[in-house]
Amino acid sequence: MSDFLTHEELLDELHDHEFDRPPALVSNAHITGLGVARALSAHGVPVIALDRVGDGAAPPSDAVDFAGEVTFPLDDLEGFRDDVEAVAEALDHEPVAFACMDEWVHAYADAEPEGVRLPFADRDVIDAVLNKSSLYRIADELGVPYPETRWLDETSVEDAVADLGLPLVVKPALKREFEEEVGTNVLEVASEEEFRDVVEMADEAGIEVLAQEKVPVERGEDHSLASYVPESGVDDALGVVGNARVRYPQGYGTSCVVETAERPEIEERALDVIAETDYYGISEAEFVYDGEREEFVLLDVNTRPWKWIGLPVAAGANLPMAAYADATGVDYESREQTEARWVSLADYGSLLAETPSFRDVLGREAWLDLLSGAGRTNVAAVFDPDDPEPAYQMLRKELGTSTYYCSC
Repeated sequence: MSDFLTHEELLDELHDHEFDRPPALVSNAHITGLGVARALSAHGVPVIALDRVGDGAAPPSDAVDFAGEVTFPLDDLEGFRDDVEAVAEALDHEPVAFACMDEWVHAYADAEPEGVRLPFADRDVIDAVLNKSSLYRIADELGVPYPETRWLDETSVEDAVADLGLPLVVKPALKREFEEEVGTNVLEVASEEEFRDVVEMADEAGIEVLAQEKVPVERGEDHSLASYVPESGVDDALGVVGNARVRYPQGYGTSCVVETAERPEIEERALDVIAETDYYGISEAEFVYDGEREEFVLLDVNTRPWKWIGLPVAAGANLPMAAYADATGVDYESREQTEARWVSLADYGSLLAETPSFRDVLGREAWLDLLSGAGRTNVAAVFDPDDPEPAYQMLRKELGTSTYYCSC
């Protein structure tokens, strides 16, 4: 467990501390960061959690050696670079950075702080993956199914409506700028007038948006490839397919129960896309099942760890450790993969409480495994009886005595 320190306090502590190997810098320091920290700490890797505030789930964890403040990159990228470089200079080993939200990925890629190892591709490659306009064109070339899409620089609003029908979905090519403008990264529109208003707003803001069919998604069939691809390419990739069996809220909500799945077609299609982009690093390639096509279609590729990063770790594919090992030259071998399940207890509990008709998919044995921590085939996003402080931090958040700036 580590207190969250001011930047100056953190530098003082790091100057006085000796590490026996390169530390990992984990930003931000909430649920995803906690999963990364635990994955690395299990192999003896020291973890320094960096964030703009200390109210996330990760800083109190026993998996975190030090936690402290850095300038938030969206507020001041130069200040962020200076802060991270100062942290690196205070260390006796060159650290490895793990970025757990898009803004932190962009910050490390753009700032390229000296003395810090970045175990992922550069900004141009990342942008080609994150930009849905280019991603779907790549998928089209490879024959990888994706939702029927219209590029609005090639077709009119009227023709897009005629082709796709209503309601339809408006998505930004790059979600961050759209999310900052309208507060969400996807909009469903029910009329041509509403659609036209969104397109005009995006044009005025200089944001590229795409029109997309509303996919007749089969609930409980969302699948993703969780993978680490080294610089040597996808032939050496480490990956696990996860099925987001339950979301909260149901429909477009966040994953709250994710299970390992045997879906070789998902792995093959995801790696084909990743190979075509030349991306390397940790990523999640997300597919939904189109009930009318009877086919999985590609939605996104996230170029970073994500909320259920603990699932592949529990299944035997420790993606953060694989990335760290390649960056530092240490040995790491994944163990034989097994079935596993990841649960966000807070979200899943809310779903059960709010939806009496929803049938508990876990059952007694899984609940006991989660609560005891005995089997480790069922893992929780935050709760761990051997590392209870993060769960207490989340409990304070749920009760309103503490806050945090993202839902990851």
